[in-house]
Amino acid sequence: MKIAIAQLNYHIGNFEGNLQKMLAAVESAKTQGADLVCFGELAVCGYPPRDFLEFDDFIRQSYESIKALRHASRGIGIVVGAPTRNPFLEGKDLYNSAYLLHEGQVVGVQHKALLPTYDIFDEYRYFEPASEFRTVAFMGKKIALSVCEDIWNVGNENPLYTICPLDEMMHEKPDFIINISASPFSYTQAEERIHVVRTNVQRYGIPMFYVNHVGAQTDIIFDGGSLVFSAADGGQLYDEMPYFEEGLRLYELEEVIRGGREAGQPKDKIRLIHDALVVGIRDYFQKLNFKTAILGLSGGIDSAVTAVLAVRALGKEHVRVLLMPSQFSSDHSVNDARQLAEHLGIQYDIIPIKPIFETFEQTLQPHFQGAPFNVTEENIQARVRGILLMAMSNKFGHILLNTTNKSEMAVGYGTLYGDMCGGISVLGDVYKTEVYQLAAFINKDGEVIPRNSITKPPSAELRPDQKDTDSLPPYEVLDGVLYQYIERRQGPRELVEIGFDEALVRRVLKLVNTNEFKREQAAPVLRVSSKAFGMGRRMPIVGKYLS
Repeated sequence: MKIAIAQLNYHIGNFEGNLQKMLAAVESAKTQGADLVCFGELAVCGYPPRDFLEFDDFIRQSYESIKALRHASRGIGIVVGAPTRNPFLEGKDLYNSAYLLHEGQVVGVQHKALLPTYDIFDEYRYFEPASEFRTVAFMGKKIALSVCEDIWNVGNENPLYTICPLDEMMHEKPDFIINISASPFSYTQAEERIHVVRTNVQRYGIPMFYVNHVGAQTDIIFDGGSLVFSAADGGQLYDEMPYFEEGLRLYELEEVIRGGREAGQPKDKIRLIHDALVVGIRDYFQKLNFKTAILGLSGGIDSAVTAVLAVRALGKEHVRVLLMPSQFSSDHSVNDARQLAEHLGIQYDIIPIKPIFETFEQTLQPHFQGAPFNVTEENIQARVRGILLMAMSNKFGHILLNTTNKSEMAVGYGTLYGDMCGGISVLGDVYKTEVYQLAAFINKDGEVIPRNSITKPPSAELRPDQKDTDSLPPYEVLDGVLYQYIERRQGPRELVEIGFDEALVRRVLKLVNTNEFKREQAAPVLRVSSKAFGMGRRMPIVGKYLS
C-alpha cells in the first residue's frame, strides 16, 4: 500500500479554496500511484474555526466539501478531518472527526475523544468527545484512525485525561496508525511531537503516519513537520516533512514497516522563530487580501528586525517605513534607519515630529499648570508617531506592523495608542534577548541590519540621553525573570529560590500584572513560544495577585 501525506496550508472558512487544494493533492497522489492520501484535522474548514462552528451554514458547507471529496475518492482512499453533527440530543452538537472515504463512500469515521482546553485550545466548547473506538478496514489492512490530541495520552500518563483512545483500539489489532493533526508551532513543539509519536509507536509496535497543517491563522502558526514513524528498532523516525512548506510525499507501507531510514529536519531555535514569523506575516496579509505593510523605523533593533522579516515575507515593494525623529533622536538613529531602508530597497519617508509635539505642548500648557516634563510628554511623542503611521495606513490601505517585543509588552514598556498600534504584533512573543539573536541570524551571511542598531544601548529616545535601563533591569536579567514567570509559571517564592533577587522579582511581577490592561488592547501576537500573550494566556485585568 502506498500512502501519501498532504501537508497543506488551509484557510479558515475558505471552503472552496481548501477543497481545491485537497482535490489537487488527490490528483497528484493518484498520478504518483498512491492508494491513500491523508489530510489534516478539520482540513475542510481550517483550524481553529472557533465560533464559526456555531453557524449551521458553516457546518453545511463542511458537509458539502466531504461530499465533493467522496466523489474524488474513486480509485483512491482519502483521510480527512471535518466537523460532524452529533445525532443525539444529549451532549455538544458536533464531533471533531476523521473520515476515511473510498470509491464514493464513507468507509469509516472516528471522532476525537481528547478535547484540549489548555493554552490556545478550547475544543470542549464545541465538540462532544468520542465514546466508541473502532479500526477502519482498507485494502486488507486495519487502520487505527486518530485525531491530534488522541495520541497525547499514551498509556493514560497524561493527567488531563481519563482515557487513551488507541488503547481502546488495540484489541482489534490494527496494522498501522494514522493521526490527523493541527499542531500549532512553538520553538519546542517539533521535538515534543516526535517524542509523543515515538512513544506511541514503541507502545503499540506498529507504524504511524502523522499529518500536520502548515501556515498561519492570524496569531497561530503551524509548522508542518508531518511525520512517518517505523516500529523497527524500537521506533524510528522514518521521515519528517519540511517545516513551513506545503508538500505531498508518498510512502510505501512495507518499506516503512521494515524501517532502516532516518530523515529528520534541523531544529535550530532562532531559525525556526525567524521562519515562523515570516510565515505569520505572509499569511496574515495573503489570507486577508492585504498587500503592503507599514511600520515606524527608529534605528533601533526591534523595528529593524521587523522590517527585515516583513521584506522576506512580502517583498520589498510591499513594505514602507516612516522615520519620525524627535528633538531627542540621535543623528545615528536616523542614519541607521535610513541605511537599513536603503539596503532593503524599501520606500521610506522622513516626518520629524518636533513641530507636532510642540503644538501639543503649547495646547496643553495652560491645562498642565506648569507641571514638569514627565512620562506624559514621552507618551505624547509616541502617540504622535502612532497617528502618523495610522494616517498613512488609512490613506494608502497599508497595514501597520507592531514592533513591540515580548519583554516590553510584559512590563508595559509601551504606549497605548502610540507604539503599541498595529494590525499584527510581529515580535510580541520574542523576548528582547531573542531579538538580538534574530538580528545575529539575519546578519549571519553579511550585514543586513546596521551594526550600530545592534550594539548601541536600547533607548526609546523620548527624553535626553534616555536608556531602557533607566526604567528596567538589564534585559538579560529581566528576560530570565519573565521566562520563568510567564512560560514556566513560577511564582515569587520559586523565583527567589532559583536565585533572583527578591526585590527585583517583586518589582518585575508587579509590572507584568498591572499592565494586563495594555495587553488586552494590543494587536494579535504571532505565537512562537509555548506561552504567548493572547488566547494562550488568560489573566484578569483587575486581579490583585502579585500586583
